[in-house]
Amino acid sequence: MNTNFQGTGVAIVTPFHNYGTIDFSGLERLLHHVLDGGVNYIVSLGTTSEAPALTTDEKQAVMHFVKETVNGRVPVVMGIGGNSTHTVVGTIKNTDFDGVDAILSVTPYYNKPNQKGIYNHFKNVAAASPVPVILYNIPGRTASNIAAETTLQLAHDFKNIVAVKEASGDLAQVMEILRQKPKDFQVLSGDDALTFPMMTLGASGVISVLANVLPQPFTQMVNLLLQNKITKAREIHYSLLPVMQQLFADGNPAGIKAALEIKGIIKNNLRLPMVKANKAVYFALQKLLREF
Repeated sequence: MNTNFQGTGVAIVTPFHNYGTIDFSGLERLLHHVLDGGVNYIVSLGTTSEAPALTTDEKQAVMHFVKETVNGRVPVVMGIGGNSTHTVVGTIKNTDFDGVDAILSVTPYYNKPNQKGIYNHFKNVAAASPVPVILYNIPGRTASNIAAETTLQLAHDFKNIVAVKEASGDLAQVMEILRQKPKDFQVLSGDDALTFPMMTLGASGVISVLANVLPQPFTQMVNLLLQNKITKAREIHYSLLPVMQQLFADGNPAGIKAALEIKGIIKNNLRLPMVKANKAVYFALQKLLREF
C-alpha cells in the first residue's frame, strides 16, 4: 500500500468527442504525455475531470482505462467525494480498489457542515476506505473550509488519512498544519501558483492542473524544491506563472482543455454546465505555450 504522495500528482482531465462521449484515445495520449513528462502519480475523477458531469458507468470506465494504461508505472489516486456521507461511504464499499493506491475525498459541499460535521464525515470515510485517504480542502468550490485544527485532528486520529490537498489559498492555515502535523502526514498544494511558496514552507508536493499540459517543467520545479534548490525552482515558477494565471482565467477545466488542444493532445470539448474558455484566454494561452 503506497502512502507516499510527495512530488507531482496530476489531476487529469476527461477528454470528450465532439458528440459528447468520452474520448478514450485522447485519454490514452494524455496519460502517456504526463507519464513521459515525469509526473509521480495520476489523480483521476477529481474536480478537473468534470466528475460531477460523468455517470457512474462512465466513472468506472475511466478508472478501468486509467489503471490499465498506467499499468503500475506510478500510483493512481481516485476521486471519491460528495455531500452525503452515507452515499460516499456506499460508493467506497462498492468500488474495486485493485490498482488504486488512494482516494482523494473533497469536503462536503453545499450543505456547509460545521467542523464537527466535517470531522465525522471523514471519520466515516476513513473507516470505510481500504486504501489511504487524501483530504481535499477547496472552500472556493465547496463553501466549506476544513480548519487547520480539524485537519490536524483527523491526521492524528486516523492512520489511513495520510495527506491533505490544500487549496484554501490561506498560507497561515497551511503553516499551522505544517507546524503541528504528524511526521508522515503530507501537505500537498492544490493550487499550481502556490506550489512554490507552499513547498518552501514544507509542503511535500502538489496535485496539479498545469502538469496536464506542461508536465516536464512543472515536475522539474517540484523536484528542485524537494532538493532545496530554491533559486532554480523560483526561475521556473516565474516562467510558468503567466500560463498558470491564464489556465484559470475563465474557469477550470476550460483553460487546461484549451491548452491541451493547442498542444494537439485532446479536443477542446467540455460538458455542460462547463463551457469552452473565451477567445481571449485561448489566444493568450496559444501565445504563452509557444515558449514551451
